[in-house]
Amino acid sequence: MRNRISKILPLLLLMSVLLISLAYAQDNTTATAPDTAVVTTTTTDQTAPAETETVQKSSGLRSVAEFLFGRSLVQEFLNGGWAMWPILAVFIYGLAYCIWKFISLMYAKINLNDFLNQIIPLIKEKKIKEATELANKTRGPVAAVIAAGLEKADNGIEAVEKYMENAAMIEMSYLEKGFVEMTSTITLCPMLGFLGTVAGMIVAFDAIAKARAVDATIVADGIRIALITTKWGLIFAIPVQLLYNIFTTMVDGIVVDMQRASEKVTEALIES
Repeated sequence: MRNRISKILPLLLLMSVLLISLAYAQDNTTATAPDTAVVTTTTTDQTAPAETETVQKSSGLRSVAEFLFGRSLVQEFLNGGWAMWPILAVFIYGLAYCIWKFISLMYAKINLNDFLNQIIPLIKEKKIKEATELANKTRGPVAAVIAAGLEKADNGIEAVEKYMENAAMIEMSYLEKGFVEMTSTITLCPMLGFLGTVAGMIVAFDAIAKARAVDATIVADGIRIALITTKWGLIFAIPVQLLYNIFTTMVDGIVVDMQRASEKVTEALIES
C-alpha cells in the first residue's frame, strides 16, 4: 500500500507541470491574438473566419480556467505578471505533497484499542506466532513496530524492546516524509510574492522616470503587480501551513500510539 501511495505523487507533479506549461503557452497565445487580428483585417474578408476560429481555439484553455475559477480571478492572475507562475508552480508542488501526506496518514492510522484487544490475549496465551501474523496483517506503523518486536520474542525482552525501538525510528522517518516539501512551499510562496512586489515597484519607478512626473495612473500598473503577487503568495502559503499543522498533530498521535502499544506488548510478554 505504501508503494502505491508513493506512486501517486510523481503522477500529481507531472500533471501539475503539464497544466502549468499549457497555461503559460495559452497566456502567450492570447497575448499575441490582437496583433494577429489586426493583420487579418488588412487582408481579404475570406481569411477572417479562419483566423477567428484559430483565436477561439487558442483561448480554449483560458475559457476553461475562467469557467472553473471565474474571469476576474484569471485576469487578476495574469495581471500579476511573471511572478505568478513560479508562485503557482510551488503551490501545486506543495499541494501534491499535502494530498499524498493526507492519504498516507489516513492509511497509517488504526484503531489502537481494537488492535490491542486482539493481540494482547494472544501474547498472554503465548501464541506468539499468531500474534506476529496478526501484526503483519494489520496496516500502519504501529502494527509494524509490534511485529518487529514479536519476531524477536524468543531472544528475550531486551531484544524485543531494542527491535521495537529500531522499527519505531524507521517508521518515524516515513511519517515525517513530505514535511520538508510542505515547509518549503510555506516559505517560498511568500518569498516569491515579495520578489514580485519588488519587480512591480521597479516597474512603477521606471514609469515615473520615463514620464518625468508623479501621477497615480502612471504607477498604477506597477503597484498592482506588487500587491497581487504579495496577496497570492500569502493566500497559497496559508492553507499549506494549516495542513502542515494538522499533519504534524496526526503524526504526534501516531507516535504516542506506537509508544503505548510497545509498552502494552512488553508488559504482556513479561506477564506471560
